[in-house]
Amino acid sequence: MKKLINEPSDVVDEMLDGMVAAHPDEVRRLPDSNVLVRNDAPVDGKVAVVSGGGSGHEPTHAGYLGPGMLDGAAAGEVFTSPTADEVNEMIQACDAGKGVLNVVKNYEGDVMNFETAAELAEMESDVEVAEVVVNDDVAVEDSLYTSGRRGVCGTIFVHKVAGAMADRGEDLDEVQRVAQKVIDNVATMGTALTSCVTPEKGEPTFDLGEEEIELGIGIHGEPGVERTEMMPADEITERLTERVLDDLNPESGAEVATIVNGMGGTPLMELYIVNRKLQSLLDERDLTTWDAWVGDYMTSLDMQGCSVTVLVLDDELKELLSHPADTPALKVR
Repeated sequence: MKKLINEPSDVVDEMLDGMVAAHPDEVRRLPDSNVLVRNDAPVDGKVAVVSGGGSGHEPTHAGYLGPGMLDGAAAGEVFTSPTADEVNEMIQACDAGKGVLNVVKNYEGDVMNFETAAELAEMESDVEVAEVVVNDDVAVEDSLYTSGRRGVCGTIFVHKVAGAMADRGEDLDEVQRVAQKVIDNVATMGTALTSCVTPEKGEPTFDLGEEEIELGIGIHGEPGVERTEMMPADEITERLTERVLDDLNPESGAEVATIVNGMGGTPLMELYIVNRKLQSLLDERDLTTWDAWVGDYMTSLDMQGCSVTVLVLDDELKELLSHPADTPALKVR
C-alpha cells in the first residue's frame, strides 16, 4: 500500500513538525515531546482545556488548538495513547493558575494515562485538574479498547463548548459542567466502507470484502454491530441516524447541531450526499438543524466511510457553539 511517508517509525514526529511549520503563529511543540500547545500558552486568566490521544485521527487533536478551543494536545503513536509523562508535561505547560480540564475519549489507555498524569501534575505542581470522559458512540456498549461506549466525533463539540466557556473566563467547575452537558446530549455512529492502513503494518487493519461494509465501526477499526452488503447512501444514513436518534430520544421541535464526519478517505461529495439524507430524516422527526458541519473532523487514517453525530441543543450550548474560535482546523467568526 503506497503512502506519503519516510520511515514508518517517524510518521508522528514528522507530522508534528509539519504542523508547526504550517502554523508557526498558532502552535508550538514542547521540546523533546509529542505535545503541541497554542503559541501563547499558558493563557493568563483562563482555565486550560487540553486533550489528546493516538495519532491517525487528524485534524484531531492538535488541529483544534487555539483561542476558543484547546490549549494543548498530546499525540500518541498511531492509534496509541500518549504517555502519562507527556500528558503531565502538557497539563503543566498549559496551566495558568486557573486549573485544567482534561477532555478524554473513552479508551482504556487514554483514561488511565490522563488520570495518572492528573495525579502527577497535582502532586508536582499543585495544578487543579478536572476531567470529562466522552462516550458518544452508540454502536457498542463495550469494545476491544473500552469499558463502556467509545469516544468518537462528538468529542469535537465538547472541545468547542468547553473551549468557549474557558475563553469567556469562567471557572473550572463551569467549564467541566458544560463539557459534561455536551456529553450527556450527543450521540454518534459510524460506518466503514474500507479498512484503514496503518503505516507500520502497511496493509488493511481488517478484512472487508469488495461488496461489504461495517456498521458501527470504531475509529481504530474496531468491530461494529453488523457486517452487511453495500447499500445506497440514503439507506446507510438512515441506519446510522435512526440509531443515534433512538439513543438521544429528542423531543419534537428540538434544535440540534450535526456533524457528518469523513473517516479520512471519503470524498466531500459523498459526505454532502449523506448530509442531504440526514437533514431530511431530522425534518421528518420535527427536529430543527441549527448548525450542520460536513467534513473531516475525526478521521481514521485513510478509511473510507463516515459517521453521523447529533447534539441536542439549548440556548447555552448554541451560544457557546457560536463563540469565536480560531484554530487550524476550525474557525468560527
